[in-house]
Amino acid sequence: MVNLFLRVEHQTTRLAMLGAIVMLIVSVTLGFYQVITRFVLDSPSTWSEVISRSTMIWCVFLGAAAGFRGGFMMSVEVIYKLLPARRLIWLEVLIALCCVIVLLVLIYFGSAMMLRVRSQMLSGLEVSIAWAYAAMPVGAGFALIAILARLLAQATGREAIGPAHDEAIADESSSSTNEEDVASSSITHKEGTRR
Repeated sequence: MVNLFLRVEHQTTRLAMLGAIVMLIVSVTLGFYQVITRFVLDSPSTWSEVISRSTMIWCVFLGAAAGFRGGFMMSVEVIYKLLPARRLIWLEVLIALCCVIVLLVLIYFGSAMMLRVRSQMLSGLEVSIAWAYAAMPVGAGFALIAILARLLAQATGREAIGPAHDEAIADESSSSTNEEDVASSSITHKEGTRR
């Protein structure tokens, strides 16, 4: 059952990330088009700015799912270093619980707002503004699935607990690289003095 949920989550997060990429491409392309029409053709487009802004909103909310799944949500790495390893899962549960509460609020109020404004139209287009507001509950839903999958994978031992990147490991690797550079330069210096 856990494997099935993780496979489904992998596909939903991948779908959200692909959607975010497409929305970013559309937003950047329309932004470029708007600059061309405004400053080169001297005939500003009325619809491109609205669609560009809406697709950027979708990009942010859909891309959040991949960020949550990778563990790139806000966390204080010092706390991970202070706690014993056996208690880190409780820290992850606390972080996930806070994120779930925020995402449930986004889903609830985002859906309510989307329904409230469905009769309003985007300026310059005959499209309901609810399509732009739908990014909140849809993106929060994808992110909610990603958070639960991350926590489940960590609790069952399928993934390491803690942040995806550790500064201590990066410092150790950079210090070992620096030591190797110093050692190789001293060897080169000694060989140069022998000659």
